[in-house]
Amino acid sequence: MIFGGRSGEHEVSIRSARSVIEAIDRQKYEVVPIGIGKDGRWLSPSEAAALLPGETSRKLSPALTQSKPEDIALIGDPSHSGLIKLNSHSTPAESLDVVFPVLHGTYGEDGTIQGLFEMAGVAYAGCGVLASACGMDKVVMKSLFRDAGLPICNYTWFLREHWDKDREKILRKVTKDTGFPCFVKPANLGSSVGISRADNRRDLIESINLAARYDRKIIVEEALDVREIECAVLGNVEVQASLPGEYVVMEKSAAFLDYTEKYSSTGHVKFIVPAKISRALIKRIQKLAVKAFQAVDGSGLARVDFFLRRDNGELLLNELNTLPGLTDVSGYPQMWEASGLPFPKVIDRLIELAFERHREKSRNETSI
Repeated sequence: MIFGGRSGEHEVSIRSARSVIEAIDRQKYEVVPIGIGKDGRWLSPSEAAALLPGETSRKLSPALTQSKPEDIALIGDPSHSGLIKLNSHSTPAESLDVVFPVLHGTYGEDGTIQGLFEMAGVAYAGCGVLASACGMDKVVMKSLFRDAGLPICNYTWFLREHWDKDREKILRKVTKDTGFPCFVKPANLGSSVGISRADNRRDLIESINLAARYDRKIIVEEALDVREIECAVLGNVEVQASLPGEYVVMEKSAAFLDYTEKYSSTGHVKFIVPAKISRALIKRIQKLAVKAFQAVDGSGLARVDFFLRRDNGELLLNELNTLPGLTDVSGYPQMWEASGLPFPKVIDRLIELAFERHREKSRNETSI
């Protein structure tokens, strides 16, 4: 399992890793923790275990948690299955069977590390390079959704360089394309990091400056009065969709569902599953969730987020997350639990799908 990472979602990734380690069937799997520090340095199992809470790290093999930094090697030789763990300097290298990445955000969910796994010839859980890259870039993702005939809200986008060169032009563009209120987001980040709402010109300037700290591409979307509905998907070619869930604000403390509200235990927000909507709407959400997943060539897992307008009941596709949070408060595990698939079984299925996709990919000829 690889977690941590050089992104604004480093802490969320550690929480996801903790949840997976707590839930995984340790009679079937030996978990090798591999961490990536905020500085991008790859950590040995013992260093990675130190990032986890004590009660979680104690559930890992002592031989791994007491290993030395040099006891993990990353190589690009497919004959050795790419990533290998070294038990000691005197014993042969032992290959990892499958990699389970729980790296959220930049350098983990955007196709970069998936490309490394592909080059090393290792089986890995989750979406491939293309789907991960498209799912991370909200601008590209929305273009694919639009081409697939999926309903989306109005949006516009621009580069940080454009903002630096001509702020007035960008302000006019946003005012024309989306108007106020609107949401300003880094195009390539998740967990609501760097997102803020703008109700006027001054807010917009501050919001763009905030988003520009996290990404070179910035997207602005119209703000609508909506209910936020989510749906989990699981599969490769044959894709299943869970019962949808909904974040319900119990006590208003923020202008929108931000990072703090998603991952804190304040009690201001509650995730309800199944969402209190009609059976017909549940079916439509499930159908659109699968279609969105297929539009980006997804595999393994994703969480698909929808907006349900309060004024006219219109259903809009917001975005798709190819490596959703797997923490104790995340919606993805909760939606499958309510759909009759407990989290340990979800993990089993993701590992099965990783091997399935790896076998299918291995059928490709690489020489003429």
